[in-house]
Amino acid sequence: MTVVLAIDQGTSGTKAIVVDGSGEALTIAEAELRPRYGDGGVVEQDPRQLLESVLDTGRRAVAAAGRPIDVVALANQGETVLAWDPATGTPLSEAIVWQDRRAESVCAGLAEHADWVAARTGLVLDSYFSAPKMAWLRRNVTTEGVVTTVDTWLLHHLTGEFVTDASTASRSLLTDIDTADWAPELVDLFGLGDERLPRIVASDEIIGTTRAFGGEIPVAGLVVDQQAALLAEGCIDAGAAKCTFGTGAFLLANTGTTAVRSTAGLTSSVAWRAGGSTPYCVDGQVYTAASAVRWIRDLGFIRSAGDLDTVAAKESDGTLCVPALAGLAAPWWRPDATATFTGMTLSTGPGHLVLAVLQGIAAQVATLCELVERDLGAPLTRLRADGGLTRSRTLMQAQADLAQIPVDIYPSAHATPLGAAALARLAMNPGMTLREAVGEWKPAAVYEPRWPADRAEQFRSTWTAVAEATVRKGDLT
Repeated sequence: MTVVLAIDQGTSGTKAIVVDGSGEALTIAEAELRPRYGDGGVVEQDPRQLLESVLDTGRRAVAAAGRPIDVVALANQGETVLAWDPATGTPLSEAIVWQDRRAESVCAGLAEHADWVAARTGLVLDSYFSAPKMAWLRRNVTTEGVVTTVDTWLLHHLTGEFVTDASTASRSLLTDIDTADWAPELVDLFGLGDERLPRIVASDEIIGTTRAFGGEIPVAGLVVDQQAALLAEGCIDAGAAKCTFGTGAFLLANTGTTAVRSTAGLTSSVAWRAGGSTPYCVDGQVYTAASAVRWIRDLGFIRSAGDLDTVAAKESDGTLCVPALAGLAAPWWRPDATATFTGMTLSTGPGHLVLAVLQGIAAQVATLCELVERDLGAPLTRLRADGGLTRSRTLMQAQADLAQIPVDIYPSAHATPLGAAALARLAMNPGMTLREAVGEWKPAAVYEPRWPADRAEQFRSTWTAVAEATVRKGDLT
């Protein structure tokens, strides 16, 4: 039975788990990471800390497991980029995180091409994606070395290879969505025509070996973190959807082997390339979920995320929050949007503000559910959910109430590395099907809607009006 070391290198931390042949996590090691936030939309990470966290958590997990590892898998942040020296592996810049907004000027300069870019890539011309940040690095930081997503740099340190997987490449604005290959016209559009780009590989391809965790171990199971969670939660068939409640909240729905061009302001990308097939997904983003909870913690409203359910008011006093602390994504795509509280009175207390933030997160996700339904042409019947914030009963109940569909909680806190592990397992066992590699699961909890439909509709209508006012306010500044 294949034993996998699966590493999830994320924004807020790195997690390594050792997974046995049945898909059970044997050991877990974690390291916290703190991005640096600065004026002007700066969100950066120290690349050396990212690499150190991968090596440290991986080695600790392997040591605790006390058994040989058959394959190493890596899930990555997707759109975080850096410049580095391919001869030495030395970073030449900080890692520019997907939340960073400094590349907005790059997108503004290409605005006339937005429709063409969307048709070719399935994405929105926005600094959230890789290419604008790559171009910004070249214009403002360094012209030396190569500029790639973080996964390519980490994999180079582990294996010496220069690769990225199809799901990560599809998040760059540099690939044709139908072929999932680099598109020279797009590369030239962003002024990156002279760049050396990594080879695009399948998620279940063995790309090389590493000695970083003891012995000569194959490396496979490469995938973007959100797509990894989509796979782990069994969203293999078209129409199945999940939302990960992490630093941000990310709703993805499988659309099958056809790349859908969203008409609802969502994005479309490769889910994974495995077993000779390339399924696609549509997705929408909420930029601040756990990061919004961290914000209210830092303000002193709660001591930790574990306090959410005890501090949050049982009922709203009319206070609403649009927690756009890093802008608004789909369907607004307004990085300049800012957070808003409204409806407060002298009787409003900390509990009401905490509840308003949680309901604001849930309202954004409910909006994404509606947009996904438009693109799918069919209603969502259930929403699968994972991530640290699923431990908040208040948030999950608000999600079921506002989306008006049941929410099934994934029973493990490790959906992303488990998805990467399934792909690595597939790489090591070519006769295995994807469904066999993933396995079956039962929800740890199910949240059924308690609000009647008219109450949910009224809340969302009022909340949307506040969100629209927030966007209009940005137009005036």
